[in-house]
Amino acid sequence: MQVLPTDLPEVKLIVPRLFRDERGFFCELYNERAFSDVVQSGVHFVQDNFSRSEAAGVVRGLHFQTEPKAQGKLVRVASGSLLDVAVDIRHGSPTFGRHVTMLLSAENNRQAWIPPGFAHGFCTLAPATEVIYKVTEFYAPDCDKGLAWDDPALGIDWPVTDDKAILSLKDRQHPKLADLPAYFHFATMQRVAAP
Repeated sequence: MQVLPTDLPEVKLIVPRLFRDERGFFCELYNERAFSDVVQSGVHFVQDNFSRSEAAGVVRGLHFQTEPKAQGKLVRVASGSLLDVAVDIRHGSPTFGRHVTMLLSAENNRQAWIPPGFAHGFCTLAPATEVIYKVTEFYAPDCDKGLAWDDPALGIDWPVTDDKAILSLKDRQHPKLADLPAYFHFATMQRVAAP
């Protein structure tokens, strides 16, 4: 697998190696050893999730889970395409409040690794977009939180306007970054991540 850096050093764009022949192609979507060697060691996935969005312009996010059930996510698109977004919400981080966007599609076969401490969301660019993502913690309703997708302070250039975006009521009610409690602290997370 090839790992491409992003503007947020902990967020990675992963390109699996394709083996092509006259039948099509084969690839490993996930290999624990390779992931540990080139992306992040000590990651253990516990659940695979699947979502389908029927229209272009569906926005899901920005989501995260707090401790003790904070989630890392490995996201890929099985059908269609989307703009994937990660926002650093670790207080004290040199990149706090900054975001990165990545184009994920069934055609480019890229995956995004979003570790704990980052809010995550996406906007579909094509109808019938299907997303499969692995998570490092089980869903925990008490830890389920969100950040306003359209907070001007984030400066995210979404491919859809507010009046055209299709969101759940829940996703329209998340707080802005300035009102978000300090759920994650960069210094604490760095100590935990240290060998």
